[in-house]
Amino acid sequence: MKSLQTLRNCCAYSLCALAQITLFTTLALHSVAAQAGKPVHEYLPQGIEYNSDVPVPSSVLGAHVGEWHVRPDQLVAYMYAIAEASPRVTVVEYARSHENRPLLLLQITSPDNHARLDELQKTHMETLLAGEKPAQDAPLVMYMGYSVHGNEPSGANAALVIAYYLAAANSTAVDTLLNNNIVLLDPVLNPDGLARFAHWANMHRGQTLTADRDHREHQEGWPSGRTNHYWFDLNRDWLLLTHPESRGRIAQYQAWRPHVLTDFHEMGTDSTYFFQPGVPSRKNPLTPQSNVTLTGALAEFHAAALDAQGELYFTEESFDDFYFGKGSTYPDAHGSIGILFEQASSRGHLQESINGELAFEQTIQNQVTTSLSTFAGALANKQALLAYQQQFYKETQDLYKDDKTTGYLIAASADNTRMRKVAEFLSAHKINFQYLRDDFSVAQQRFASGSIFVPTDQAQYRLLKSLFSTRTSFADNTFYDVSTWNLPYAFDLNFAGIERSERRRLKLTEEEPAFSPQPSLTDAYAYAFEWHDYQSPALLTQLLRKGIDVRVAGAGFTAQTTVGMHIFKPGSVVVPMGLEQPDGARQMLTELATEYQIQVHNITSGLTPSGIDLGSRQLRKLEMPRVAIVGGLGTSENEVGEIWHFLDTRLHMPASIIEAQRLERVDLSQYTHLIFANGNYANMSGLLASNIDKWLNAGGVLIGQKAGVDLLIERNWLNAELMPATEVDKLFATKGLQYSDREALLARKRIAGTVFMTQADLTHPLAFGLDDTQMPMFKNSSRVVRQPQEPFLVPFSYVEAPLAAGYADLKMADLVAETPAVIAHSFGQGQVIGFVDDMNFRGYWYGTSKLFANAIYMSSLIQTR
Repeated sequence: MKSLQTLRNCCAYSLCALAQITLFTTLALHSVAAQAGKPVHEYLPQGIEYNSDVPVPSSVLGAHVGEWHVRPDQLVAYMYAIAEASPRVTVVEYARSHENRPLLLLQITSPDNHARLDELQKTHMETLLAGEKPAQDAPLVMYMGYSVHGNEPSGANAALVIAYYLAAANSTAVDTLLNNNIVLLDPVLNPDGLARFAHWANMHRGQTLTADRDHREHQEGWPSGRTNHYWFDLNRDWLLLTHPESRGRIAQYQAWRPHVLTDFHEMGTDSTYFFQPGVPSRKNPLTPQSNVTLTGALAEFHAAALDAQGELYFTEESFDDFYFGKGSTYPDAHGSIGILFEQASSRGHLQESINGELAFEQTIQNQVTTSLSTFAGALANKQALLAYQQQFYKETQDLYKDDKTTGYLIAASADNTRMRKVAEFLSAHKINFQYLRDDFSVAQQRFASGSIFVPTDQAQYRLLKSLFSTRTSFADNTFYDVSTWNLPYAFDLNFAGIERSERRRLKLTEEEPAFSPQPSLTDAYAYAFEWHDYQSPALLTQLLRKGIDVRVAGAGFTAQTTVGMHIFKPGSVVVPMGLEQPDGARQMLTELATEYQIQVHNITSGLTPSGIDLGSRQLRKLEMPRVAIVGGLGTSENEVGEIWHFLDTRLHMPASIIEAQRLERVDLSQYTHLIFANGNYANMSGLLASNIDKWLNAGGVLIGQKAGVDLLIERNWLNAELMPATEVDKLFATKGLQYSDREALLARKRIAGTVFMTQADLTHPLAFGLDDTQMPMFKNSSRVVRQPQEPFLVPFSYVEAPLAAGYADLKMADLVAETPAVIAHSFGQGQVIGFVDDMNFRGYWYGTSKLFANAIYMSSLIQTR
């Protein structure tokens, strides 16, 4: 707290106006242990009159706030109700969740401001993007975001109270706030997760509340409500934009670029309350120190408000601000002040804790209190917040003027889909880019026309620098989340920094390279498409689902097409028309190829000038895969969800998720592939192991990832040896260490989120579709597998110096060097595939997820005996 105590003596950020907090946060204190919810006015400052035309939450919910956990449909209904009743509120639906739930943004300001809201927004954005000084009476824009984790519901329930307060309160404080400023209120950032958790908590609520922490209400089932529909953590998706909730929210953020953004969370029940600043040494180096200073100025108001209620809290000793993909840190890259709040969770309606019984309504109260203290702090520091965005702009200009690197080139790929996805990603984050008009060479690297050039001299300098960072050394090596999110590495695309002298040689265009129009498919001997495009597996899936007889080439060949000779690489997909095909097969293929923008070739003869002929035994017949993913208690909901999401949304393939505890009773013969993600499988029965053994020998494909690899090794299905954890311990001397060194030592032993480079064997079926022997992989575990003695088992291995971006102790990097990243081999009539790391990390790693598609479709080509 030293820095906050110092701020108490500083008037640079208007802290002398601290007394303004009483306008918002003079709250009546109420006993909570015996109650279940309370009237909305008891959450709010006392002595205020309210507009009776605006409905109170209980009139819509049928209960007081905190009596039951609010469902998203109730929350939405209430927000529309107050928008209908109050001229201060309009509602924008900015997205739909995977489960088709609306995500809303309430625009709350005075009626006069509403009449010119578009003008205010336009002026704010033009001033900001031009780096001009805002008018002294310019409005502050505050984005209040609640409950990105569905099982952290105090935020979403507090949003009911805050929305009512701003819509209905007749007070000087609210008039001052809304007459001169704009509040954007996002009541629940993860409606699907909130729905899951609200149902869980409500279905276990008794008339007499049970505080026992072992009561089922407080021991949430699998999957938890923390995550969204596909069990992803949406608080890690602000940057990655894998999900519609995030894409819609970022579109709103970029349209408004608020001065302050709040992010309300919950933490362990035995904790108290946390607000930022976080650990000072763990901020992103691209975030200005003045951001931390302003965050500290606002923290004074949170502290004063919680002091008035006698609440315990802490700050500056947990959580980091390094990863730009979280709700409280994404704003830091844009000149906004992002603020993380963490409330001890009741995880239900009432739960015992070391601080006494914690009631749900108490957790809501604290989130209401700090929402109000945010308003008070922002108003007291308004001129500083307005000036900060201009200061941020000018400092950003200085940074890119001093940077020797004036841009980055991302090499064009034969995979049109990945290039298109990169362009969409950059556009969503308002990062300017152009396309290379002519071929270009730099540093012995060739970039074809169509490569993407991202200049550094732009307002999004800080964000784009983080996206291209290959930094491996950090002042503080303890990370709450990942230490790198390099964009080209994630998409497995080559890239290079461009210096000033080189930039002058670039020939650039704004015009996006056009996909070559699909030629009409003639009455051909066969049709074929290559495997390099990211959507080739999805096209293949659709063909199989329509009953089309499809073959995959285990070796390359050259064939005569209607437009000349074409070289088809291994993994190419062939549709022989001499076989019995469904009626309209050619038309179906044409339509699907157009939809997926994949070039399909007319082959005129089965006799090829070189390589295999089209009747070769190396053209394997493919059947529609039936994939089972092991889920349930003991498995990682995040990684099971990533696999499900990939198969469902990228391959468009139905997949069965089977509870681990039921697997013993399932007939495995109905499945072609069985996948074990990260998890704990120590209790696998001998009967289940025997069933899997028989299924494998009969031709099944068994896939393990991370701890799933451990299982495959322990059960002797995967021919590999796991390096014991004691090997890691041996690397680090402990003599002379003090207790205070413990966290630093643990950090050195962890690989928490780092890019390691691997060497790919492009002749292996798991590498089909790739064109580069270097494959960056995301590693977020310290798991190491020893190199097997047998040949041909390792299609991907870590290179001699594997650390490419992010933090890993060099001793750990050396331990990983030249060990397998992927192991695959035959087992009876089947195949076993082990991925040492997460191939589908957060839906962002388009490069390695292609390997997962190969594990599904190319596995039958793996023959090691």
